[in-house]
Amino acid sequence: MPCSCAGEVAKPDITNHPLQTTLKYGFGVNLEQALTRNVTAYARFGWNNGKTESYAFTEIDQTFAGGVFVNGRKWARPQDRFGIAAASNALSGDHREYLALGGTGFIIGDGALNYGRENILESYYTVRVWEGLYVAPDVQYIVNPAYNRDRGPVVVPGFRLHIEL
Repeated sequence: MPCSCAGEVAKPDITNHPLQTTLKYGFGVNLEQALTRNVTAYARFGWNNGKTESYAFTEIDQTFAGGVFVNGRKWARPQDRFGIAAASNALSGDHREYLALGGTGFIIGDGALNYGRENILESYYTVRVWEGLYVAPDVQYIVNPAYNRDRGPVVVPGFRLHIEL
């Protein structure tokens, strides 16, 4: 990690290491339960070792998520779906220290991380436009975006497009 240079801690540099193969490991668990014919609840947990740089979906070393979605049968749109979800994401101790010392990841890091769990509340509506084409506007409310208590909360609108061929 950091090195002492004349009494100062050097800013970590993720590229300052010999080219080598590293191993990143983790696991995920997903539970889904139909509550009624139209309502389904789910819960998810994920974890990884948080010691190896990642170039994937996002920088998350631990996550708890859950939500409920309702299909559109009641309003004659059985392929549509409305949902509400919540997630709480965390970084490992090593990852937090790296970012607090000024290291940067492929998405986050700005010099002095004031760490806090990233908490997200999301609502979405998925519309089946026609066979194989779905659109989904959504909105997310994020507390401590990028794990930084000095940021947010923020509201992030979104739009997803899903195409099945």
